[in-house]
Amino acid sequence: MKKNLETICVQGGWKPKNGEPRVLPIYQSTTFKYSSTEEMADLFDLKAEGYFYTRLANPTNDAVAAKINELEGGVGCVLTSSGQAANFYAIFNICQAGDHFITSNTIYGGTFNLFGVTLKKLGIECTFIDPDWSDEEIEAAFQPNTKCFFGETISNPGGNVFDIERFAKMAHKHGVPLIVDNTFATPINCRPFEWGCDIVTHSTTKYMDGHATQVGGAVIDSGNFDWEAYADKFLGLTTPDESYHGLTYTKAFGKKAYITKMVSQLMRDLGSIPGPQNCFLLNLGLETLHLRMPRHCENAQKVAEWLQANPKVAWVNYCGLPGNKYYDLAQKYLPNGSCGVIAFGLKGTREEAVRFMDALDFVAIVTHVADARTCVLHPASHTHRQLSDEQLREAGVAPDLIRLSVGIENVNDIIADLEQAMAKI
Repeated sequence: MKKNLETICVQGGWKPKNGEPRVLPIYQSTTFKYSSTEEMADLFDLKAEGYFYTRLANPTNDAVAAKINELEGGVGCVLTSSGQAANFYAIFNICQAGDHFITSNTIYGGTFNLFGVTLKKLGIECTFIDPDWSDEEIEAAFQPNTKCFFGETISNPGGNVFDIERFAKMAHKHGVPLIVDNTFATPINCRPFEWGCDIVTHSTTKYMDGHATQVGGAVIDSGNFDWEAYADKFLGLTTPDESYHGLTYTKAFGKKAYITKMVSQLMRDLGSIPGPQNCFLLNLGLETLHLRMPRHCENAQKVAEWLQANPKVAWVNYCGLPGNKYYDLAQKYLPNGSCGVIAFGLKGTREEAVRFMDALDFVAIVTHVADARTCVLHPASHTHRQLSDEQLREAGVAPDLIRLSVGIENVNDIIADLEQAMAKI
């Protein structure tokens, strides 16, 4: 029976049998017992499914992964210890030293640094493109060793909307998958696989959790990209893996080749797993995701309209505003709403922006974003402070940009707090 997203949020993943707990249990154990050596050996050889070590699989984690996989409509999901780990795994699963990939330049500052600096140290080169460039300009970035294209459904912190269908067609034209970070939209507001995306990532720390109680990430595979059609490009998937007795992932696991390799190689060798307690907390957040996202969007729309009308505000970027640069794309990909994050700038100096933020009452200055509580951040001073002004502009982050994450409180109280702080500048 095909279920709607609301039902999946509440009921997905954990399927208790007679006499088992109705609520997903926390399997707080590193190891799992077997009666024979052969049973354990079959697990290590990937000949059987089961649990033997939590670094590779855990019942609590797997139930939550199954729920997220069902929400996105994939064939498999791996949970990671953070959203950064998820994006690293998504790339590193198909790239190695000497390879190259392409990414939008408007992505989150931490991911920008991961791709442009850290992966470069591992011998993986990245070309940053402006999504507003023409097809010809972007296609010029593809190289013979290009392995994937990456973007964010809604960019953090700029709020730009990624043209998923356009870039999926472009990636596929060049024989590579499109990877999309769907953190801000969540599958409630956008399901990138339906627009041609091949792999989705999430920072589950954000709206999926919704309460700032755990740090986590997820990688979901659609199963739609044909690795065998480009076998010479993706040798890690299409040729024998010596660390698994010569097993070839595409031949042994078909559509689940990518996600199985991620567990059996990357999780095995690098770790970065979430703890079962964290996954339990994440599951509690997922149970109300379908209720919270509409409220975030409703509140953010009203706040964005108020900011747009405020004479002390220089500019507002929120794709729900008619006339916004991304309004038409939002109507296509996010017809039910985008997210609660607004980017805006104040008239005046950076110091005035700081005074405004310091004058807020319950709207808190925090590094976090996208949870139930309204919060604010100045990326150039905080999350993106490792970037130069030139790099900030390359990443689509204006020096005066304020990122406002609108929560699910009463919207009139949110606006009143912004108003009293504006009065002090």
